[in-house]
Amino acid sequence: MPPDMREWVPENHLSHFILEAVEGFDTRGAKVNHRGSGSAQYPPTMMLGLLIYSYSSGVFSSRGIELSTYDSVATRVLCGDTHPDHDTICAFRRENGVLLEKVFSHVLELAARVGVMKVGKVTVAIDGTKVLANASKHSAVSYEKAGTAMQELDLEIAELLKKAEEADSTPLEDGLTVPDEIARREKRKAKLQAARIEMEARAVVRAAAERATYEEKKAEREAQREQGKKPRGSEPKEPDDQPGTKDQMNFTDPESRIMPCGGKTNFEQAYIAQAGAEIKSRLIVTKRISQAPNDKQELVENVTALDPVIQSIETILIDSGFVSEAAIGEVEARRENGESPPTVIAAVKRNRHHRAVKDLEEKTDPPEPDKNADFGEKMAHRTATKEGREKYKQRQQTIEPVFGIIKEAMGFRRFSLRGKKKVALEWTLVCLSYNLRRIHPMVSAKTQKATPAWA
Repeated sequence: MPPDMREWVPENHLSHFILEAVEGFDTRGAKVNHRGSGSAQYPPTMMLGLLIYSYSSGVFSSRGIELSTYDSVATRVLCGDTHPDHDTICAFRRENGVLLEKVFSHVLELAARVGVMKVGKVTVAIDGTKVLANASKHSAVSYEKAGTAMQELDLEIAELLKKAEEADSTPLEDGLTVPDEIARREKRKAKLQAARIEMEARAVVRAAAERATYEEKKAEREAQREQGKKPRGSEPKEPDDQPGTKDQMNFTDPESRIMPCGGKTNFEQAYIAQAGAEIKSRLIVTKRISQAPNDKQELVENVTALDPVIQSIETILIDSGFVSEAAIGEVEARRENGESPPTVIAAVKRNRHHRAVKDLEEKTDPPEPDKNADFGEKMAHRTATKEGREKYKQRQQTIEPVFGIIKEAMGFRRFSLRGKKKVALEWTLVCLSYNLRRIHPMVSAKTQKATPAWA
């Protein structure tokens, strides 16, 4: 008898777990490659397992995954010693967004069945992290520079037209012609004009999104004046629907954004990968992609994107970047399946990492704020009590390690696909790969060897 390839890797290896898991998933409706002259057709279960295992083990490019089917023993076992080419792998990943969304839910159902995750009255920690886009920031142009470049191109085109009319003008270098050079500059000008139009449209959308926050701050300051209090800080600035001079658009991936990364002087072309994890299992239960470097408007959409496997939320933990009175009010008004609405616990101000001596002293819980207290006072009280502080500590202990594992252990720091829709698809693949990787050590070898929970 020929050797059993499955014995080439340890019994409790991640590849075995993923292979067993995907065999229990419903892959009906998956889009597969069409068999051509002499080309093989690959089953969706195998392709799905190949993608999940590759992302779990830090191989993300389709060419890298193809290579691993030759030089990785675990991948060869998972593929049954077949070798899908990189075009087939890329097409399967790109065309099966619906399947990946369905499998993401299946993975959470699996976690609930084997008892490693609760689905009712859960506490979810939400945050976002910047992930580099598959585009260079040097391929971007600002609104101001686009306008300046268009003016320079107009002057160059006029100069070329004048040169064409002059019989005794200095000839161009060999291989260059005036008509070709004019056409090249007109094409470049058209791209710059399209970029400026896109940035103008974005400015209108941005102003509309910021208006709710502006009206909220304005109303809050008016209420303070009516109570005889003097509002602190400067007056809120009305949103401007005109693009700023530094607004940018990238020609390689127009839907990505220039964002500050690692300080105020370092900027990269990126997306914001949003995620929320259940605190006990540290499994991702909500995920989405955002283009906004500011999280003020992200809370409601993150909660809306919660996977339907989660039946109800008891507590939501967020940092100060998500705090918005309107957003928190909307989230806390929700009732799922007749349960009580969730409570949002957030830091309303930044605290120093170093604690002074007085911070170490035992304190009594402060009295609850008056009913007429403003939003900031009420939110601050939630983390001022001992119970509130203990709950809020779980945010940092839950979601930040999740991003750490994805970026450091899995090595995912840059998207392979371009465009928000495709990037969201890839983020779903990353999150479900993380979840299966996370579930694997929590399930005993004995449980895996016995009848699977999904059978």
